[in-house]
Amino acid sequence: MGTANGRQSIFITGAASGMGRETAKLFHGKGWFVGGFDVNAEGLASLEKELGADNCMTRTLDVTDLEDYRKAVAAFGEATGGSMDILYNNAGIGRGGLFADVAYEDIMAVVNVNFVGVLNGIHVALPLLKATDNSLCFTTSSSSATYGMPGIAVYSATKHAVKGLTEALSIEFRLIGVRAADVLPGLIDTPILPEGTVEAAPKEGLFRAIPPVEVAKSVWEAYNSDKLHWYVPPELVELDKAAGNSPEAVREQIASTGPLAAIFEEMQKQ
Repeated sequence: MGTANGRQSIFITGAASGMGRETAKLFHGKGWFVGGFDVNAEGLASLEKELGADNCMTRTLDVTDLEDYRKAVAAFGEATGGSMDILYNNAGIGRGGLFADVAYEDIMAVVNVNFVGVLNGIHVALPLLKATDNSLCFTTSSSSATYGMPGIAVYSATKHAVKGLTEALSIEFRLIGVRAADVLPGLIDTPILPEGTVEAAPKEGLFRAIPPVEVAKSVWEAYNSDKLHWYVPPELVELDKAAGNSPEAVREQIASTGPLAAIFEEMQKQ
């Protein structure tokens, strides 16, 4: 395990693959010390090999386990001399299906990883963030936080919660010298997506498939900005505006053109 040795540092959950891994690689390339955390030990091992053991620390972490989180942050603090420039709450899972058909255990797994895990991370890491000038608490929300999405209702709800929490903390944390922001990615080509999703995605438009490095770039840009919400792709902000201006119109548009439209049509025939 390496130590920061005066370098700026970033603590990344969900670092073994996808957006978290791309963020680790980008910040490593900028000369930062990287803390990579995930439940995927094999992925972390390959990340450490790629970055170099002197440039990072990696550790398995279940973000829903508060005591495990405390130990991970303590180890990171030892490696950085008690500082943390960025906390990137990125770990997340998805469980799709109509709400009425989803097992309660799956519902709570999504809530615990996607929201409780974020709360755990912020609460535990806050002392290190407070001790670091210009630090940033950054979290992965989702384009599904612009409007509640059918088929992923609970996932969407957790991302709405993340967005609302970020907005509130971006004000509260001014009292302690910490910034807060989030990213709302659209369709990102990562392992969380069901098989075949990327191939079936439109080639252009709001929900085209986007490489995860674009999200990593938003983390870097956010550290050097006061912007609150980062949309990937940027034009997703228009969906957020539309949902705020006329949620009923967005509701009808999603119901008539989304993946459940055919189901609704068949139900009406019965």
